[in-house]
Amino acid sequence: MSVPRIIGHRGAAGHAPENTLASIQKAFNLGASWVEFDVMLSGDDVPILFHDDKLDRVTNGHGLTAETPLADLRALDAGSWFDPRFSGERIPSLAEAVALLAELGLGANVEIKPSEGRDAVTGRGTAELLNDIWPETLPPPLISSFSLAALDAFAAVATQFERALLVFPIPADWRRQLEDLGCAALHAQSRRLREGRARQVMAAGYDLRVFTVNRVGRARQVLGWGAAGVITDVPDRLLTGLGYRP
Repeated sequence: MSVPRIIGHRGAAGHAPENTLASIQKAFNLGASWVEFDVMLSGDDVPILFHDDKLDRVTNGHGLTAETPLADLRALDAGSWFDPRFSGERIPSLAEAVALLAELGLGANVEIKPSEGRDAVTGRGTAELLNDIWPETLPPPLISSFSLAALDAFAAVATQFERALLVFPIPADWRRQLEDLGCAALHAQSRRLREGRARQVMAAGYDLRVFTVNRVGRARQVLGWGAAGVITDVPDRLLTGLGYRP
């Protein structure tokens, strides 16, 4: 799979409200060719772009995301918390996000972010929808998750899409987990990543990507180790700083 070295985190979360259509559009405007975003299920089992179990941090709503039907989620303001300029920005469905990706020609790292206890159903629901709607004009999505159960459920439905395990510190049994899940890549947190372990993962034949990297110096360092890519809130800063932009 041809994935670029710089991927916009939750769209371009340093410039626009995360996991919104505005953030995906902003990443494109800044020169990103791929974005990452989070997918969980609404209360009526519709895949949506959202990160938190609770609505409070990034909307004007309250309560649990997993207990709120799509129609009620769509009525919330998901932009004003970031900046008044984004007032009225909505929580998008995964289908809406994929339509925008197709319009812009953007690739995507789809992170399955299940609410508590909904790992398998979220993985399965995301896979079923992507099987139905992913456009042939785009490169296949890269699927990632911290949830082993979500990745397993996804793979049972959509074996054709490459998968990556997300971790904070790389666990001692990382190789066994990747083999058991059939993953091609490991996505590790920058703050806890050390060169020795990073090189072990790559020497074993796995792609290693690093999140969330917002400093040019750190991006240059981990890419210098051989990392396949970094996920960043500020794709413009890294693209420019690393000389990837024309």
